[in-house]
Amino acid sequence: MRTISQKELYTAVANLLVQANFNLPDHVYKALSIMYNTEQKPLSKETMNILLQNATIASTRHIPLCQDCGSVIVFLQIGTGVTIDGNLEEIINRAVADTYRNHYLRPSIVKDPLFDRTNTGTNTPAFIHTEFVEGDSVVITVYIKGGGSENMSSLKMFTPTADIEEIIDYIVATVKQAGPNPCPPLFLGIGIGGTADVAMLNAKKAVLHKEPHLKEEYRKLEEIILQRCNNTGVGPLGFGGNNTVAMVRIKEAPTHIATLPVALNLNCHSLRYRSIIL
Repeated sequence: MRTISQKELYTAVANLLVQANFNLPDHVYKALSIMYNTEQKPLSKETMNILLQNATIASTRHIPLCQDCGSVIVFLQIGTGVTIDGNLEEIINRAVADTYRNHYLRPSIVKDPLFDRTNTGTNTPAFIHTEFVEGDSVVITVYIKGGGSENMSSLKMFTPTADIEEIIDYIVATVKQAGPNPCPPLFLGIGIGGTADVAMLNAKKAVLHKEPHLKEEYRKLEEIILQRCNNTGVGPLGFGGNNTVAMVRIKEAPTHIATLPVALNLNCHSLRYRSIIL
């Protein structure tokens, strides 16, 4: 049985938080660059240029990519041959609190949603999702999600008789209605199947998939949704144009015979996440 120390876990989470807040993943920057080159509307093209400049400045000057330093979402895949030396949640939350304080990142988490919306001042607690897998390693993914795009999340419980066109129409209508609010161009994660809560979680996981779906039918569906969303004319930051969504990713799950949940995770142009294997 392999043991991962508190220090190793703490350091890994802290480093991932710094990387995610100050540097866009390479494939995200590349996707935005392609959109800049293909944008036809002058104002929207200039908007894309500013977004790219923002990413460069953030990286070179160690300035957060966005003033909304988001909720910290942590995905853990823990091997069955691994033990953690200490309380997992306490270690992660300590790493979050220390990193946000040391790097002057804006804390945005309040104590209670209704009766005590006092800022915790530490950006904790983080929202931690754990699954156990075979092996003797731990995969940690830190995902920073801003409040503006999180507010545009959507879930619809379709009946199993719904056809794919109805689902596409719902997704496109949601993106169009969201307009500039989630700060497009968007990275769109879609969870299909499972239960309502599983679909929502899978929508968050999906947006972190770098590559298109492995199954041809879902890969084609991703392409169709991408094209349809970019035909809405919302454009970068809502200024119009042909680039509303940069990427569409789907994660499906088995579901009940009577259900067909479809969940949407609309992420802004600043898709901030990093992963490591310990």
